[in-house]
Amino acid sequence: MPQSSTSSTPSSSARVLVLNGPNLNLLGRRQPEIYGTDTLADVEKLCAEAAAAHGLETDFRQSNHEGQLVDWIQEAREHHAAIVINPAAYTHTSVAVRDALAACDELPIMEVHISNIHRREEFRHHSYVSPVADGVIAGCGIQGYALAVQRVAHLLEQREGDGSSRA
Repeated sequence: MPQSSTSSTPSSSARVLVLNGPNLNLLGRRQPEIYGTDTLADVEKLCAEAAAAHGLETDFRQSNHEGQLVDWIQEAREHHAAIVINPAAYTHTSVAVRDALAACDELPIMEVHISNIHRREEFRHHSYVSPVADGVIAGCGIQGYALAVQRVAHLLEQREGDGSSRA
């Protein structure tokens, strides 16, 4: 069942959608030798703290269902200022997720992976998401999420400063 929650600060005006793909609901229990022992709740807290430091809110969600992720990405066009996404296995398989992200061309998008996908199995080396993302962070553990939130905050500030639609 998809998980969704919102973390916010009262003074925040811009929301960052933080999306997590399949099996990330098992974070901390599934393959801790690869993904560590931190849970998805730990990631949510880390993202909320990183966003609050930049005056942003997070809307943190996880689903094992591709169509649900696509729906949330499409909704982000109207309701969010940026997207941070760990598409998990859909990184390597989902043209639908890639196309939905491509339709969000006005939003900063960061792709995150807890493990270094380039040091893993060959099939994990290709990402359908990377060509439509503003940046990719891989192999930094859950800290990569905080780095991604910081980066989208910077891109949003840059966009406000120069008036461009895509930093």
